[in-house]
Amino acid sequence: MTNQNLYVDLSVLQTVPSSNINRDDTGAPKTALYGGVSRARVSSQSWKKAVRDAFRLDNVSVGTRTKKAADLLAKAIKAHDESLDDDAVTDKVDAIFKAASIKLNKDRETGALLLVSQGQLDKLAQYAIDNEELDKKEVKKVLKGDQSLDLALFGRMVADNPELNVDASAQVAHAVSTHEVVPEYDYFTALDDEQGEDTAGAAMLGAIDFNSATLYRYANVNVNELAHNLNTKDAIKGTTSFIKDFLLSMPTGKQNTFANKTLPSYVMVTVRTDTPVNLVSAFEEPVTSRNGYVKPSIEKLETEYARTEEFVDQPVVNLVLGKTDSQIGDNVANLTELLEQVTTALSKAVQDENSDD
Repeated sequence: MTNQNLYVDLSVLQTVPSSNINRDDTGAPKTALYGGVSRARVSSQSWKKAVRDAFRLDNVSVGTRTKKAADLLAKAIKAHDESLDDDAVTDKVDAIFKAASIKLNKDRETGALLLVSQGQLDKLAQYAIDNEELDKKEVKKVLKGDQSLDLALFGRMVADNPELNVDASAQVAHAVSTHEVVPEYDYFTALDDEQGEDTAGAAMLGAIDFNSATLYRYANVNVNELAHNLNTKDAIKGTTSFIKDFLLSMPTGKQNTFANKTLPSYVMVTVRTDTPVNLVSAFEEPVTSRNGYVKPSIEKLETEYARTEEFVDQPVVNLVLGKTDSQIGDNVANLTELLEQVTTALSKAVQDENSDD
């Protein structure tokens, strides 16, 4: 890759109508107290799940997060050598997990969810078939290589064996509204279709909590760390895949009820060499408006970006995709152009560093 740090910041403003895309333990939309007022909140975990789902639809390499990794490995071994009987397959699976220092319980499950890529499973299967005695270092090497994009981006923690941990190369913030939100609820009733002419009573009644908000969403990618997990070429491609699916995805909570799938109103992508910058401080003083929140939120965000220039280095590039002309970045016409320019900026940064060497 390059000795020069490369970070990609994503700042997104997205307005969401009546919705409940990420619920707490009571079924209400998650909230956060920020700047002295209650904000709508969408957890980073729920949006990362949405990104992983979008990766699958885009045929991007995605791993499997499961407690049943032993079953997946058994299937991979059987696929590589159909002559092995079930007992022989089980013995080889047990040997692999023992070499990896990962415990299996009586149900042959791991104690915690384990994220593994298909490439890792295939190589482990072949290694188990080819070798009677297993080398712990080789098993570890396999489990650290051939990473799927979601594993390389979001990392992995293995409590049984920290040597198998993978450091995340992406950080995703909890999305928060740029303004105060007031919780609302929808009281609903339903009639029985076979009730006949007697419509005096309801067969079902209940309530659904919801809110509406203009969200500030933020994420960043450490391109060098992603290249360490993958390679330079795949890191650049993986960064643009992440940008695309981070922008277009949305958690699916109560989606059928509210049909709240929107697109971002404003996107800022900044390539930096010094440090990632979350611009949420633009909204520590909440936006107040009776004529919509998007326009004043854009103004506050761009003002905050300009203020941060007092502290950080000039970015490699700052690209803006939105409804209004930007005062602080280079406007792009569409998402395709945005991704192309990010690819060009990252590739050029790598080439320039290599030529200096």
